Amino acid sequence: MNGTLPEVYLARHGETAWSLSGQHTGRTDIPLTEIGERNARRLRGRLEGITFTEVLVSPLQRARRTCELAGFGAVAQVAPDLVEWDYGDYEGRLTADIRRERPGWSLFRDGCPGGESPSAVGARADRVIARLRAGGGRVLVFSHGHFSRVLGARWVGLTPENARHLMLRTAALSIVGYEHTLDDPAIVLWNDDHHVNCGD
Repeated sequence: MNGTLPEVYLARHGETAWSLSGQHTGRTDIPLTEIGERNARRLRGRLEGITFTEVLVSPLQRARRTCELAGFGAVAQVAPDLVEWDYGDYEGRLTADIRRERPGWSLFRDGCPGGESPSAVGARADRVIARLRAGGGRVLVFSHGHFSRVLGARWVGLTPENARHLMLRTAALSIVGYEHTLDDPAIVLWNDDHHVNCGD
């Protein structure tokens, strides 16, 4: 990739009790686990030496704490559009339990009653992307799993439903940018969490 083209580093927050159990964690503001904090510190090592023109973070504490432990808390700007999907009635629930009541349910296709639709999350991702593309440079974003997956899909012009194909582990790092020109948006790196296991 041409080094002069803008690129966006997407960092998912570290582990929480609910990400570990598989419960949908949208607006519930829960902290990182001890492992989540350790992995956020390891993300710091992964990002060391990289200069960013801007750092953005979700207002939720799991993202803000990851940002802080990764070494960017002092320079980060809170961006409300980076919050996780609003799961509404499905907040705190497991996909398997939801599907027992609603066979075939898919978050990225069906959304959540009392919460956000895929198109609403896609619209938020589009607003973030417009901001990122207007600013240029190399930007670091701390956000959440499902929202970041939608952002990745929308970056390359796919629908929010296609985000189901982009898995994202806790404390993983992804990069979106361009291949040749600004007309060629691309996923440069996705779901890299090698730093999480270093030293184990």
